[in-house]
Parts: sequence; structure tokens; C-alpha cells
Amino acid sequence: MSRRFWVFIEQEEGKIHPVAGELLGVARRLAGEIADELKQKNETAVVEGILVGHEVDDLAQEAIRLGAERVYQVDAPEFKYYLNRPYTEALKTLVKKYKPEVFLIGATTMGRDLAGAVATSLKTGLTADCTQLEMGEARGTNKKLLLATRPAFGGNVIATIVCKDHLPQMATVRPRVFDASPVNKKARGEVIKEKIKVTPDMLNAQVVEFITNQASAIKLEYADVIVSGGRGLGSPKGFELIKALADELGGVVGSSRACVDAGWISYDHQVGQTGKTVRPKLYIAAGISGAIQHKVGMQDSDFILAINRDPSAPIFSVATVGLVGDLYEIIPALIKKIHASKNKGGQA
Repeated sequence: MSRRFWVFIEQEEGKIHPVAGELLGVARRLAGEIADELKQKNETAVVEGILVGHEVDDLAQEAIRLGAERVYQVDAPEFKYYLNRPYTEALKTLVKKYKPEVFLIGATTMGRDLAGAVATSLKTGLTADCTQLEMGEARGTNKKLLLATRPAFGGNVIATIVCKDHLPQMATVRPRVFDASPVNKKARGEVIKEKIKVTPDMLNAQVVEFITNQASAIKLEYADVIVSGGRGLGSPKGFELIKALADELGGVVGSSRACVDAGWISYDHQVGQTGKTVRPKLYIAAGISGAIQHKVGMQDSDFILAINRDPSAPIFSVATVGLVGDLYEIIPALIKKIHASKNKGGQA
């Protein structure tokens, strides 16, 4: 008997979303955490991917290279573009047929919409926007269950949630919270093609055209360089300086929650427990005090440069380099230095 750990392989326009690779790595770790328990019961755990789309054979093989031991592939023209009802029906049908124990979905725009619909239709629990997952013991049970941790009440409380009575145990997980699963080019796995009947009443919408919103195109989670501003900017105009530095470095603009709450910048830029989790090569925090809610969203960056007037600001505790001073003096000086370096043919 196998206990199935499922990952939804989100794809769009022929590309797998990076969060799928991250979740496959998590699923393999979770399966390993119950290895001793399974051995005593003569059971095994298997990590499987669920891929829905059209003409996605290559993506099924890519999912195997990312860590799926088996991929269930639903492939038909009706699934070329994401629509909630057909995708929900596909996932619901597969869950009822194969009965997975754990089902992980990325907390992306698509994933958040899809996961809620699937969980509701299956009458099971869903822990949304998780930042930590593990298999552990819960009171009143005799086996390890999924312990899903997520921020609540605006990040002021960290809650660990257990779904004791229903399967699958479902969770959506923020992109970049976990490391991506390494690609194994030699991996081999099984692809099972499933047919799901799509009735006309399910196609209650039609994709006519994609219009890209520049804000949604930020992709903050996967940026290599992020320059973030906080309340220390003093006003929304301060983000002009933040953007100037980000542009000079080829990066994107981030923000603390305080600036978003104040209406200085849109939520798409928010880094932190209630925003985006990021892991850039360079993170610059300007005028950000460094509340725990912000630090947990960026503390795994490769290199952190903090700029703040207050030498005791908490942000310095996670900074690689800290500059104490006025950001309106330091950032223009940095921009000038970077610009001069580029003009000399050097690297910023």
C-alpha cells in the first residue's frame, strides 16, 4: 500500500511554474519524515505530480526530472488555458480515484483560486498560504499528519493547522519559501494519462485575450536584486529614489508592509510574512526598521545591505552589511558610484 504525496504541477504557456519544483522537494521531504512509520506497517510513500493542460508531454517529463516519481497527466484542448471549473473537476476526479494523503498547491494567483474550489468540492480542509510544513503527531491520532504552519491576524500570530478527519490534507504554499528541488536529468518515472470529460456547462467562460498587468509582472519572488523601501522614506515620493537604485542595479522595487498600508505603493511589492517571501542575490533595505514580519520574508537573501538612521534597528541583525545614516544621502551616492563604475566598463 502506498501513501500518496501529491503536487499540482502548475504550468502556463508551456512552462512549469518554479513553485512546482519547490513543492516536489517539500513532498519528498515529507514522505521521508514518515519512513519509519511506514516501514513498521509495510507501507511505502510515493511523490506524484498532477499536470493539467494541452500538449504538455514534455512538461510531464520535466516534472519527473524535478522529483515526481509518477505524473498523472490530463491533456485536452479544453485545458489549454486555466478555467476554474474544468480544472477543479479534473483534480476532484483524480483525488477520488487515487485517494492521495497530502496535496500541495502553490499559493500563486492560479493556485489560490483552484485549491479553494477543489477543497470545497471534496469537503476537506485547506491550510492556505503556508510558510512551513512537516509531518508530525497530532493529539488524538495514531499516525503522523501534515502540520501546516501559516501566519494569521496580519502576521501577529503563527498558527499550525491539522486536518484530522478528512483526506487529502491540502495546503497552498508560498513561492520561494522552500528551496527548489534539484533537477535530475537521469530521473525516470511513469506518466499516466487520464481522460476527464468536460461538459459544455463547465466552459462558462472563454479566454479571449491576455493583457499583462505590469504590477503582476513584477515577479518579486524570483528577482535577483531587490531594493525595498520602508517608512523611513517619509513619503511615497521616496520610492522614486528606490526605483532609481533598483533600475541602476537591474533589480525590482520591494516594500515593507507599513508603506503598503499607508497607500504609498501597491501590495504587489510587499515583502514579508503577509507579503512575498524572497531570496535574491542582493537585498537592499532602505528605511526599514526590520520588524520580525518583514525579516522572515527576506532573511534568506544571499547578501543583505541595510540602510537606516537608527543604529539599533532590528534590520541590522540580519544584514550582511549595515550603513547607519540618511538614506537620502547614501542612496544617491551609491547610484553615482554604480553609474561611474559602469561608465568605466566595470561591474556594479
